[in-house]
Amino acid sequence: MPMVTVSISPQQAAGIRAAVDSGGYASSSEVVREALRLWDTARKLNEFRDDILDDDAPSGGRCVADMFADHEAERRRSA
Repeated sequence: MPMVTVSISPQQAAGIRAAVDSGGYASSSEVVREALRLWDTARKLNEFRDDILDDDAPSGGRCVADMFADHEAERRRSA
């Protein structure tokens, strides 16, 4: 596995140590790997969201409840 050196704040270092000391993780590397996986997932979700939302919509898109209500209203009209 490639090795990378990074600088983190004292608070971040303490958080990593606490996560390992509490038994939640076997090593500080495991904590950082999970944090990077979560960051990567969040980044991909943001890209996906940006791809599917209409940029012209005032709030960045419609909520699912509104779309469902419109769908149900249309279904009732055509029934």
